[in-house]
Amino acid sequence: MEAPDVPLEQSQEHINEHAHHSKMSWILGVALTSALLAAFAAVSSLMAGHHANEAMMEQMHASDQWAYYQAKGIKSGIVATRIELLKAMGKTIAAADEEKVKQYKDDQEKIQEEAKHLENESKSHLNVHMILARSVTMFQVAIAISAISVLTKRRKFWYLGIAFGVIGVVFFAQGLLTR
Repeated sequence: MEAPDVPLEQSQEHINEHAHHSKMSWILGVALTSALLAAFAAVSSLMAGHHANEAMMEQMHASDQWAYYQAKGIKSGIVATRIELLKAMGKTIAAADEEKVKQYKDDQEKIQEEAKHLENESKSHLNVHMILARSVTMFQVAIAISAISVLTKRRKFWYLGIAFGVIGVVFFAQGLLTR
């Protein structure tokens, strides 16, 4: 999976330009806030991409384990069929064949356990990815609303942008603490 795109450079440049040419001191605060939010968005985006990649890798490893599990089942079935045929023909069965069937079953249990563990790891990474993706979204919305505050020269929008930024920080912290 690819990391979410964070197209914030143009908004950031626009806010900085207004901050330099404005006589309203709060616009400099908007510029600094949006720069901080952009940094959080970039880090969240990278982390979300990392967890998406890890989820995909863990799922591929789990699929490999399930294929291995099936291969052991097929081998076990072949040996079990040979044992049944030999019994039906009244011939003696090698103890090694019966032991192989038992070993294949034991192997399958271990493989199944590992496959389920890998699936759970994949789900866990995907969960963290989703939380961090939400934080990226909140940071992007916060920056956009902050840009609107500069364009409209209304401080209320900056406060609303800060509120969205705080929500983004909450999602970011949740993403760091989840796992």
